Amino acid sequence: MSPSPLYAPINPRDLGGPAQPLLIVRDLKKYFPLKKTGFSLPRERLAVRAVDGVSFTIIKGETLGVVGESGCGKSTTARLLMQLTRQDSGELVFDGQTVGEVLPLRDYRRQTQMVFQDSYASLNPRMTIVDSIAFGPSVHGVSRREALGRAHDLLARVGLEPSRFAGRYPHELSGGQRQRVNIARALALEPRLVILDESVSALDKSVEAQVLNLLADLKEALALTYVFISHDLNVVRYVSDRVLVMYLGEVVEVGEAEALFENPLHPYTAALLRSMPSTDPLQRTEEAPLAGDPPNPIAPPSGCRFHTRCEFAKAICAQRAPRLVEAEPGRSVSCLRYEVDAGYVFHPIFSQEASYV
Repeated sequence: MSPSPLYAPINPRDLGGPAQPLLIVRDLKKYFPLKKTGFSLPRERLAVRAVDGVSFTIIKGETLGVVGESGCGKSTTARLLMQLTRQDSGELVFDGQTVGEVLPLRDYRRQTQMVFQDSYASLNPRMTIVDSIAFGPSVHGVSRREALGRAHDLLARVGLEPSRFAGRYPHELSGGQRQRVNIARALALEPRLVILDESVSALDKSVEAQVLNLLADLKEALALTYVFISHDLNVVRYVSDRVLVMYLGEVVEVGEAEALFENPLHPYTAALLRSMPSTDPLQRTEEAPLAGDPPNPIAPPSGCRFHTRCEFAKAICAQRAPRLVEAEPGRSVSCLRYEVDAGYVFHPIFSQEASYV
């Protein structure tokens, strides 16, 4: 979808140069407390551990794909990155500045925008398209005239003729057109980071391809950085420079997209890739790639959270929690098999002849 981050256009707003990550996420945690019931112990405080110690970096100019099963914490992580939800602990460092401390939250939100999955629910049905796009700049001090001019320019950039669409309301547009409006609205504040949370999953394939091509063109023209969250692994492989895999609120693997899809290191990543449907009718999936349901996020298993479903699990996996370590250059994985002196004998997931992609 895009050139390597090393060849991304230089953004004049960069503070630390192209080598400094745009966003550093450190030990991000978010628990959602549950209401007490008659079965709860008096001193017991139950909570859903939606995001539990997530750490990663986003490189300037890249597209970082985020994948995982439903309920693994992808969307909660996106809302934490956008600061629509505040974390219980952890910090965000945006271009060398700590968000909420050195970098005020208002300034951070102006540089970070989000495109949501539901193109209709994310637009105000009582506002015209041009007013929806111009609203953000107006809130941040841009004059009404300049905000409207910017909205018209962005409508044209996303392929919607302003003279035809500016005065319409969301219900008068198709799903693909509404998503283009959401993209234009996200770009109205001239952000540097755009978070795309299942932004094309509700579209049919022809419209999806058009929106993906639009995102690629906008990224190159405006020197944008994307976080692309999706269940569609084929789309993630197509658009991403790197891919981050989440499981039960934790990061289990991070690496370059092609390397990760060709040779997954974590057994959960391998199971995800085996779940991809094949276009060959002779290669039907006869066995489930992964047995069992995800564990309870209120009381996750001890040690490695994946050991209850992992075919390579040993006793040590239930006793010791793995760390996210660099297994190969540019590849990090959270599995005891890749930790030195972890007490686990390494067994490769794939043979050289096996391929599940």
